[in-house]
Amino acid sequence: MSKVKTVQDIITGVGGEGNIVNAWHCMTRLRFDLKDKSKVDIEKLKQLDPVLGAQFNQDQFQIILGPKVGEYYNALAGELNLADVQQNEVKSEEKKKGFVTLFMNIVSGVFGPIVPAIAGAGLIKGLIAGLIALDIISDKSETVQIINMMASGVFTFLPFFLAASAAKIFKTNEYLAVAIAATIMFPTMVDAAKAGELSSFHFLGIIPIPVFNYTGTVIPIIFAVWAMSYIHKWVNRFMPEILKTVVTPTLTLFISGFLALSVIGPIGIYLGNGLAWLVQGLFDISPILAGVVVGAIRPLAVFTGMHHAMTPIALQNFATQGYDMLMPMMCMANFSIVGATFAVYYKVKTPKEKTIIVSAAVSGLLGITEPALFGVLSKYKKAFLAAIIASSVASAFISFFGVRLYGYVLSSIFSIPAYFGPYFIYAISGMAIAIALSFTICYLLLSKTEVEKANATALQSN
Repeated sequence: MSKVKTVQDIITGVGGEGNIVNAWHCMTRLRFDLKDKSKVDIEKLKQLDPVLGAQFNQDQFQIILGPKVGEYYNALAGELNLADVQQNEVKSEEKKKGFVTLFMNIVSGVFGPIVPAIAGAGLIKGLIAGLIALDIISDKSETVQIINMMASGVFTFLPFFLAASAAKIFKTNEYLAVAIAATIMFPTMVDAAKAGELSSFHFLGIIPIPVFNYTGTVIPIIFAVWAMSYIHKWVNRFMPEILKTVVTPTLTLFISGFLALSVIGPIGIYLGNGLAWLVQGLFDISPILAGVVVGAIRPLAVFTGMHHAMTPIALQNFATQGYDMLMPMMCMANFSIVGATFAVYYKVKTPKEKTIIVSAAVSGLLGITEPALFGVLSKYKKAFLAAIIASSVASAFISFFGVRLYGYVLSSIFSIPAYFGPYFIYAISGMAIAIALSFTICYLLLSKTEVEKANATALQSN
């Protein structure tokens, strides 16, 4: 089946083009904001060949397609003329949504498109940090300085990436959004923050503008672009047609930039630090407890599509501490999912089922666990439970030994070089524990009879 035909079937399955308010994608999922949830035919969508799963997450509808989701999204954008769809204002968009739903829609929408950039740069950064820690290469060498430009550029200027991505979610002008990022990242502000000699500038000698280093920050720019989207609409609404081209962007940039510097940015800094402080507090209470909690939550978060909620915290840790301990736990969760998936391989009978499982497990090793979760583990509760238990144990193990990363990387076998250094042996041991323990628990708990019964139930429902 061609991608265009598949996308047409997806559009029909979610209630038709007229039922789609907005659509975007992350690494593995198409995500929809729909007018009427009752029009969605979930069972029909699940039967489509490339679909690994479909579900509602609060008001958001998700279709899991795996690593090729970008190709399907491009086809979807072509069918819907998505640039026009995103600018239509409909009443369903204006309805009041729960905070969790709104937060998840924003986070998944903002971070999904930029993950390749931060993952690629993070892997380079992590590898270089490991090689320096092992004294294989000097951090003073020009080679490291050149590679560091490639690795650190994305994280240093992260607000620019987030601004462009957030503008699409908030349906506002991308270039004005980037201009706001340039405002808070201007060297005058960054240099003053680094020097530490000023606590604030003063606008007109009266209004204080707090001095902060917004390099690598996440929350300030997202909040600023969100506010700018409303300011732009408000200014445009009262502006005479003849002045809109020049005066609307001028006033929007001035008002939004001023608020970003004086109010929104500082609040975002405090909120980001607060999130990092809460996570660090959990580690301070007990690293093992932190590992158990995060390890148990991670597989469930991926399954529900809420895993992006951890990304801002990890990035905040990189910005403020220079390292992060959450991402290694995400890696443990992925390997636990892979281990349980491999165990199911020995319980199924047909060659087709075995082929699907091997494909899903290999995809999990490469950092994409949705095929394993939705194509395999979702059918068998004990297999899913095995992955959660192993993820908790392995995460507690590496947390006890302080395993950390120095750059954002996807949790896969390709991320192993990023752990080179003093924590490498513990990281590798944690991965081995995750796979071996989840495989063993799943193999012992899941009987072939239960597998046959689950498959029979699935066939009847289809």
